[in-house]
Amino acid sequence: MTEQTTIAAISTPMGTGGVGIIRISGENAFSVADRIFKAYSSIKMIDSDGYRAHFGRVFEGEKALDEAICLVFKAPKSYTGENVVEINCHGGIFLTKKVLKLVLENGAVPAMPGEFTKRAFLNGKMDLSEAESVMTLISAQGEQGINAAYNLLEGSLSKKISEINETLLSTAAHISAWVDYPDEEIEDIDNNKMQYIINTAICGISELLDKYDSGIAVTTGVEAAIVGKPNVGKSTLMNLLSGYDKSIVTEIEGTTRDVVEETINLDGCILRISDTAGMRETDDIVEKIGVERSRQKLERAAIIFALFDSSNELTEEDYELIKLCKGKTVVPVINKTDLESKIDKEYIENELGKVIEISAKCGNGYNEFCETVTTILGTKNFDTTSAMLANERQRLCCEKALSSLRDAKSALDCGLTLDAIEICIDDAISSLLELTGQRASEAVVDEVFRQFCVGK
Repeated sequence: MTEQTTIAAISTPMGTGGVGIIRISGENAFSVADRIFKAYSSIKMIDSDGYRAHFGRVFEGEKALDEAICLVFKAPKSYTGENVVEINCHGGIFLTKKVLKLVLENGAVPAMPGEFTKRAFLNGKMDLSEAESVMTLISAQGEQGINAAYNLLEGSLSKKISEINETLLSTAAHISAWVDYPDEEIEDIDNNKMQYIINTAICGISELLDKYDSGIAVTTGVEAAIVGKPNVGKSTLMNLLSGYDKSIVTEIEGTTRDVVEETINLDGCILRISDTAGMRETDDIVEKIGVERSRQKLERAAIIFALFDSSNELTEEDYELIKLCKGKTVVPVINKTDLESKIDKEYIENELGKVIEISAKCGNGYNEFCETVTTILGTKNFDTTSAMLANERQRLCCEKALSSLRDAKSALDCGLTLDAIEICIDDAISSLLELTGQRASEAVVDEVFRQFCVGK
């Protein structure tokens, strides 16, 4: 167990509610709690058994401040692996802050972002990938996302990485012994078996990388942009997808001059959608800023919904939009199918792929639109029980491991010496150990937990 100060923070959202929770963790957590909390049973927290709840009052000096419940968790059987107390008071903003202030005045120090989970990691309660899944679980915005994040917390990714690493470690150790002790009777290296082991590891890591985008789409979500020339129905589509009048809709061109954003759950796929200003040449300084922001959203979006007006022929703005969208993940959408069609659908499909035809105003084509998006992003029938990568750090670790394994495979195919192959395998092992935190630098660990909220 790490030897650190006793920390405290509010673990519930800052707002008015039924309950506010102040979490305390560290060697002196019980004595800190005893200085401000008195149980009606007269039992002190320092004398309490673990996994007990005590009803009593919080005191400021001699004055009773609030009735509360104090939960006791004894090391090492706690979230952090340390002594932990959670004071559950009434959830007023001022009251919760007041109780935290009393805790800090009586021996605790303010917790840094993610410090409770960081201590859990440092005390061996979870590895780094499991720790990261905590924030994935907190930020999940749909059923699939919650299930996937919980399975990460339960160790689905850790187990997968461990399986790959154990085989690689065994192979590397065998090569090292064979190279370093040639006079010993060590079993010869079977090239076919080594080829199989390397290929199996490559397949396992490639599978994780292939599912990365779809995993992100069901957990934290992806950026999506609705783009098109003015008055093609971008805001109407935004309102259809969000389920209410998020964007202003009028017959006047250029109504939307800034980016309007909303997060929606589309059949389990989380989309952070931006309804953008109509893309066209304009002398209006405000609208020009909006158009520039639309272009920026188009460049950054993971998926683009390119809208075209069925009731009009393609214009220069449409041709320019098609040009900007080529080579990107795009869903070409022909809107206003409730009106007589004049658009060149074949040209759009030749340039951008299969078109979805909808009437955002009437809701026609909505189901086909949803199915197309979830298919493209890989979230349709997504297996939430399988291992997945939860963030860019994990993805980069896998990319580095995969590159090293491919080098090992090439070295083996070319007949290079075994020590050269071992170096490549060792590099892959290091990358995978960095993913789980077994060989991650202090800077990497600090950066991971810096992204957490205070109190978690």
